[in-house]
Amino acid sequence: MNSTKNSILTVGSMAFDTIETPSGRAEKVLGGSGNFFSIAASFFSPVQVIGVVGEDFPKEHLNWLSQRQIDVSGVEIVPGKTFHWVGSYNENLNEARTISTALNVFEHFNPKLSAGHKAAKYVFLANIDPVLQNQVLNQMPRPNLVACDSMNFWITSKLDALKETLKKVDILSINEGESAMLSGEKNLLKAAKIIRGMGPSVLVIKRGEYGALLFTESGIFHAPAYPLEMVVDPTGAGDTFAGAFMGYLADSGIDREVAKSDPKLWETTLRKAVLAGCVMASFTVEDFSIQRLVRLTKSELVDRQKAMTQMLTIG
Repeated sequence: MNSTKNSILTVGSMAFDTIETPSGRAEKVLGGSGNFFSIAASFFSPVQVIGVVGEDFPKEHLNWLSQRQIDVSGVEIVPGKTFHWVGSYNENLNEARTISTALNVFEHFNPKLSAGHKAAKYVFLANIDPVLQNQVLNQMPRPNLVACDSMNFWITSKLDALKETLKKVDILSINEGESAMLSGEKNLLKAAKIIRGMGPSVLVIKRGEYGALLFTESGIFHAPAYPLEMVVDPTGAGDTFAGAFMGYLADSGIDREVAKSDPKLWETTLRKAVLAGCVMASFTVEDFSIQRLVRLTKSELVDRQKAMTQMLTIG
């Protein structure tokens, strides 16, 4: 993984999570899409993160992020408490049950971009209000590549705003249930066709323990999840998938123009990026919160990527 000047700008939540799974319980641990995404992406490319936290958020964590080629100058610290999500998983670890959500300072989040943020060539709009996603894009000259995430809450409550965002993005990353809600189609092929018609030329459908599906102009690619003996906490797996996926693309210098000039290279790199996302997610779920990512080394990551590639090789 070579160093690169292709910085990724991400806008998302930085939060505390209280999580209960069959493996145990974790109280007020670090979470949020901005956290998970930026840590995962930083293994591949520099990251700039924009978010808001309260005075209770640990400054030592922001310092740690800064040491990992993550620019946290866009993280506002404001009076009040940090966003706090409480959730649980039953034996079926594919879906979380939300017990409570305290938006706290995140309720009034208003992303403000500096000149440095606006210069980012790669943008990932994490799972936040699509109105805010639009506000971010409206502050930027056209980046080289824009990707976004969303969820069932925004699909049902702010569909029009989400559709406006989708007109401006190249890649959408959502899960299987969300793809059905957004498209009105349970059949994945039909759903993908409808969603790609809304704007994003690339659609990634995350399927938890079943891996991920990539839909492009060239066809469909299925990447399996990396097999694990134990899953401790799935929280953040989708965000870290996206982080590694975008980080891989930025590190490769692949963007919208390459998609036009060299479709084969574009397709091949997208598929490799999906595999990188699946591998990163496999580490995330091995412990609560960001704990496994904090311990993760580049050599471990490379070894598992090689193992994943060998799994998919015939002959």
